[in-house]
Amino acid sequence: MEQARSIKVSKYLTKHLRHNPERIGLSLAPGGWVSVDELLAACAFHQFPITRAELEKVVATNDKQRFSFDEAKTRIRANQGHSVEVDLQLEPQTPPDVLYHGTGELSVSAILESGLLKMSRHHVHLSKDTETARKVGMRHGRPAILTVDSAAMHQAGFVFYCSDNGVWLVDHVPPQYLAIV
Repeated sequence: MEQARSIKVSKYLTKHLRHNPERIGLSLAPGGWVSVDELLAACAFHQFPITRAELEKVVATNDKQRFSFDEAKTRIRANQGHSVEVDLQLEPQTPPDVLYHGTGELSVSAILESGLLKMSRHHVHLSKDTETARKVGMRHGRPAILTVDSAAMHQAGFVFYCSDNGVWLVDHVPPQYLAIV
């Protein structure tokens, strides 16, 4: 599959598995899962046919590992980043001592004042390394990286989750746990 087609399929899946499943007639089951057969049929019905081989390739090669199959490869889901209501059935986990958040440089002062808020998503997304945070920040202009004292947050009772693709999730990060890298 060509790179351009892979990107197009990934964006289509992101839109419909994270933000607007009902647009193509899907509803997310607990865990955010949908039947692969139903997804492929819905895509074809809405003039965006995807083959099973293309779907498997996108899941396997997406650089951000946005999607995953269940063990039988009969269901698929977006790993995190949903703006629609969904219970991803993630278990609380102890985070690393420090996590990172990438943002645009213009947002830093507001974030340091009010903290990191989940906005229209279910959680704030945190990275375990600065390189990933930098890449995320680049999507928002000139990147800035914030450190999150996740050990102190965890000790204070904040609940962390880790998605299947290694993105750390928390409801919010108050400003006292943030610093600029």
